[in-house]
Amino acid sequence: MFLPYLEGLLIGTVIASIISFLINITLMPKFISFLKSKGKVVNDNHKPNKPKVPRPAGPILLLSIIIGELILYFITGNLEIISILITTSIAFVIGIIDDFKIMPGWFKPAALIIASIPLILFHIYDNELNVIFGSVFIPILYIPLILISIPLAGNTINSIDVFNGVATGFLIITMFPIVISTFLFGDLEILMFEMPFIAALLGFYLFHRYPSRIFPGDSGTLLMGAMYGALAIASKSEIIAIIALLPAIMNSFLFLISVRKIVEHRQLKSRPTILNEDFTLEASKDKYAPITLVRLILLDGKLSENQIVMKIYKLVTFSSSIALITILIQWILTTK
Repeated sequence: MFLPYLEGLLIGTVIASIISFLINITLMPKFISFLKSKGKVVNDNHKPNKPKVPRPAGPILLLSIIIGELILYFITGNLEIISILITTSIAFVIGIIDDFKIMPGWFKPAALIIASIPLILFHIYDNELNVIFGSVFIPILYIPLILISIPLAGNTINSIDVFNGVATGFLIITMFPIVISTFLFGDLEILMFEMPFIAALLGFYLFHRYPSRIFPGDSGTLLMGAMYGALAIASKSEIIAIIALLPAIMNSFLFLISVRKIVEHRQLKSRPTILNEDFTLEASKDKYAPITLVRLILLDGKLSENQIVMKIYKLVTFSSSIALITILIQWILTTK
């Protein structure tokens, strides 16, 4: 009985992933045209003439994820994916509100606590936190951990979305250690659930990469971050996810301690970088400018937008490599 089920699950996963990828490929160009026709565009400020780029891509990205994941739900009947989709959808709604109405800085992190609740109600966790030397039973602490994790993941990805393709490419890279961790320590069905998400990210990346044809908006970044966090919890890969996300977490931490309050980036009076006439960027020398990952990258000298993007990708590849080494050490210690 197990082998036919496994075969069906693998086939279903391939089909679901292909559909998630194709929805982005086929519908995103039409959605780009629709947004342009409705005037839903923003300036791409780091390029000559500041071209108008449509935003947000969140609705199509969410649709591609939901359809792909529902295919696997009908095969497995696993309610964990429903809880993950509800969490992702709530994060999307929070983001779409912020896309069309400027909300106070506290709104997104506070509202994302609500997105955490389905994970608790469906009990996708088992009160154990996987660490390098094994697992720690923390039944009292795990619920607060979930309530923190989804706002952290959502806002971390949202804050790193500063240049073309960064948020999407960042998550694609960080999903690799999550998949390996799930394969070794998690559940087979959760591993399959991760595939349509990755496929959707890959499909969207083709439009979000440099030079971007569409921006994800808050609806896109929050849903991507929330689903990443939910999958990390469901796959028992929380520590691995934190390690992989370190550059983005550092970016959020540096911004918060330098600004000393939760505030929207678009409400800042002093910018962390300066755009030169040749469209290169350099670090701001204003002592009141917030400290960010990009500002630190530019301390060595001015760079173009694409050069900064590549440096961020190198950083996340490094942090993901550390996450993979951590997985290897954990596997060795727990299989002795």
